[in-house]
Amino acid sequence: RRCVQETDAEYMGSYKIKYHPNGKEPDEKGVVKEIEIDFKPPFRRMPLIESLEAKLKVKFPTDLESEATRVFLEKLCAELKVECPPPKTTPRLIDKLCGEFLEVECLNPTFIMEHPQIMSPLAKYHRSKPGLTERFELFVNYKEIINAYTELNDPKKQYECFLSEAKAKDAGDEEAQAIDENFITALQYGLPPTGGWGFGIDRFTMLLSDTINIQEVILFPTMKPDVAQIRFRNKTSHSQLLSLIHI
Repeated sequence: RRCVQETDAEYMGSYKIKYHPNGKEPDEKGVVKEIEIDFKPPFRRMPLIESLEAKLKVKFPTDLESEATRVFLEKLCAELKVECPPPKTTPRLIDKLCGEFLEVECLNPTFIMEHPQIMSPLAKYHRSKPGLTERFELFVNYKEIINAYTELNDPKKQYECFLSEAKAKDAGDEEAQAIDENFITALQYGLPPTGGWGFGIDRFTMLLSDTINIQEVILFPTMKPDVAQIRFRNKTSHSQLLSLIHI
């Protein structure tokens, strides 16, 4: 939290920034959309399941890994007209509900936290809340910029999580992970208490620099596609290109 907010305050001179999500050029109606994002601490915290229950005025089943929970979530999504393409697994259904009802409230920095274990195969189980994990995601401008969690260091539990992921992958879930035998072996040798996090610096830099084109903030410019060349090729016919080559 301090890393994000202090960087913003140092660079911008304020906790508040102005951002143009559709670019700085007027749209067809002559309007330039501008939003204000406030990084002033403390950041809002939204426990995932508790927040969904409060928002939707429902009570989730206690056992989140049961078939009864999956059926409950499938019916709930149908009632709320939330689309979830097959396979309609519990992790995918919860993720769709989160995107539809929680992430849309995350204009200012917001932690969505305590994800279910079934959604977070690499995260360690919560020490006081069964079925959940010690994980959080930081959202700004409705997009995730940080994913962090306590690493699961129990090889037996990790293998069980991988098995569940493998079943989901076999059912057609392209985002599910396969069983990583080498990782299980490494865990058997021992992993001390560890926390990991990933920071989408490019997305954060886009906010600070008020740009909507990620190519403008990539750190390796030699790897960026030449937009001008691409546009030229798209607008130039095959015969025109051949004539240019002959010249």
